[in-house]
Amino acid sequence: MNHLRWRELVLAAVVCLTCQLLAVASDEPTLTKEQIKQFLLTAKVVNSREAKKGITHTSRLTLSDGTVTHDASFQSIGEHKSEMKLAMSTELNFVDSYKYNIAAYALAELIGFDDMMPVYVERKWNGNVGSLSWWLPVKMDEAERHKQKLTAPDADAWNNQMYKIRVFDELVYDTDPNLTNVLISENWKIWRIDFSRAFRLNKELKDPKDLVRCDRQLLEKLKALDANALTEKTSHYLTKDEVKAVMARRDKIVAQFQKMIAEKGENEVLY
Repeated sequence: MNHLRWRELVLAAVVCLTCQLLAVASDEPTLTKEQIKQFLLTAKVVNSREAKKGITHTSRLTLSDGTVTHDASFQSIGEHKSEMKLAMSTELNFVDSYKYNIAAYALAELIGFDDMMPVYVERKWNGNVGSLSWWLPVKMDEAERHKQKLTAPDADAWNNQMYKIRVFDELVYDTDPNLTNVLISENWKIWRIDFSRAFRLNKELKDPKDLVRCDRQLLEKLKALDANALTEKTSHYLTKDEVKAVMARRDKIVAQFQKMIAEKGENEVLY
């Protein structure tokens, strides 16, 4: 009888532990991107605090819809200056805007880069309109990785992700692609965040030497990118001139890779 009682107690403990694990897992739900968008747009803000990093006064919000509870990053920066003195230069017609986060995600959806970015939506909170993005469970950013001198266990997988990020950075012409905007998860998946200083009007590439290799599907998506589709998808966030600049840079990215393929061979350039 004592043995049976002991087995019952062990079984009860296992069931209890399983329920606790499921409860924790529900805090990191597996949702579709459309479900995440709806959650970010409609879930109630139950807590808030200032994010630890960044200079644009980003807030970390906790949202709940009664079933799912998850954090999100809120950024409402909207700075426009005719001239801005930066650390290494002076930028004319300077813009730092949350709208570019949403535009970047919209563009990413069109070219299949959205698997390397958190979902971004526009939402009003605490009297301000800004971008709200799904909080990512990561272990460090690229600055911390460099500081700790860590290397990814799979160098090829790491490099292939970084090649894609460099292509996207050239496409959106981000003037502030600092290492804290590259996040790294436990399994060494890379995420790219914060594009508030992107989408400049420059039609030339920022650092063409960064274009070393390209994902095959990404290159095909770039070739197929349509200005009208981009204009429609970013109508509230990009001007006509900003869209034209994106398309001009797209042309140069595609042309550079096609030139490299002709010189080196497809297998040396595409993966």
